[in-house]
Amino acid sequence: MENLIKEIKRGADELLVEEELKTKLATGGFLRIKAGFDPTAPDLHLGHTVLINKLRQLQDMGHHILFLIGDFTGMIGDPTGKNATRPPLTKEDVAENAKTYTEQVFKILDPDKTEVVFNSTWMGKMDASDMIRLAATHTVARMLERDDFHKRYTSGQPIAIHEFLYPLIQGYDSVALKADLELGGTDQKFNLLMGRELQAHFGQPRQCILMMPLLEGLDGVNKMSKSLGNYVGINEAPSEIFGKLMSVSDTLMWRYIELLSFESLQTIRQWREEVDQGRNPRDIKVAFAQEIVSRFHSKAAAEAALADFEARFRQGVMPEDMPEVSIVSTTDAMPIANVLKEAGLTGTTSEALRMIQQGGVKLDGEKVSDKALQISKGANFVLQIGKRKFARVKII
Repeated sequence: MENLIKEIKRGADELLVEEELKTKLATGGFLRIKAGFDPTAPDLHLGHTVLINKLRQLQDMGHHILFLIGDFTGMIGDPTGKNATRPPLTKEDVAENAKTYTEQVFKILDPDKTEVVFNSTWMGKMDASDMIRLAATHTVARMLERDDFHKRYTSGQPIAIHEFLYPLIQGYDSVALKADLELGGTDQKFNLLMGRELQAHFGQPRQCILMMPLLEGLDGVNKMSKSLGNYVGINEAPSEIFGKLMSVSDTLMWRYIELLSFESLQTIRQWREEVDQGRNPRDIKVAFAQEIVSRFHSKAAAEAALADFEARFRQGVMPEDMPEVSIVSTTDAMPIANVLKEAGLTGTTSEALRMIQQGGVKLDGEKVSDKALQISKGANFVLQIGKRKFARVKII
């Protein structure tokens, strides 16, 4: 039992309540394990997969995975960590994102062993009186114990009434599904505990809670986020995923391996010992990067990504498959920052100027240092941002 609990807790931040989980496991049956996902955006990155990886691990142990699509709660908007009311999504937005989301998560979970459920199934049947009875189970004072609500209230920021319903509905999902264990991020603790409270209120055994950490981005400081540009998207090209993972620091590498790799604890311990004895950590990073690329693409794609990486960074060869972009100019010349943005290499001209200042931009292999550089109409050239982004550009 102790080894089993240790394996379940691997990479987790906190388990509540461990003794209760041991009791549930001691019965010999398989647990009903719930994890809810609001389909508020279609793209997943490796930070999202920390929790999904844990679901797969529990699935491989034989437990019943309830993959909950919060199509009802998604139209409310999870207020967790927000300092302002988030605009609700439309039903159409949620449905489209949910479809894309499930396609991506089944790159990790076994679709034949996963029960996909939608909380609109039970929440949509509730009438106004049912919702009032649910709301009556908790006080405003209890809701204001939640950190983000408390901060907004004390700073005079508005809190919409419907936001108080979100944790109640997430908690009621555990009642509807009779969950034995719920997984969530560390920022979800209030909502996860709400599930325990509501299950007790409705006369059910209380679920245990397994909280997973929030993964740092490539910068090793901030939480992985697409808006911060420090993310690794699971739908990105194999060479992009591989290159980004090779760029992480040797220290951050172990954090990523702990939370994202499917290798055994014994293997990871052996890797650490080998590095301590002088093995180049780059070798471990290569093995890890190939594992991740194989998971979301294929083994052949992982081998090709390694070959591409070796050629590009050890031999200075530019990739053959870089995108070709034609930019229409209404003037005789375009500023380099605008060219970088229009070519899709940066999101904004401000980002482009920052990359030039940091020495991260090359034109035909030569570093660009002049932020005021103008590119003439009719020019053909190769632009490079950082170590991995390339584009063959023509201004017409």
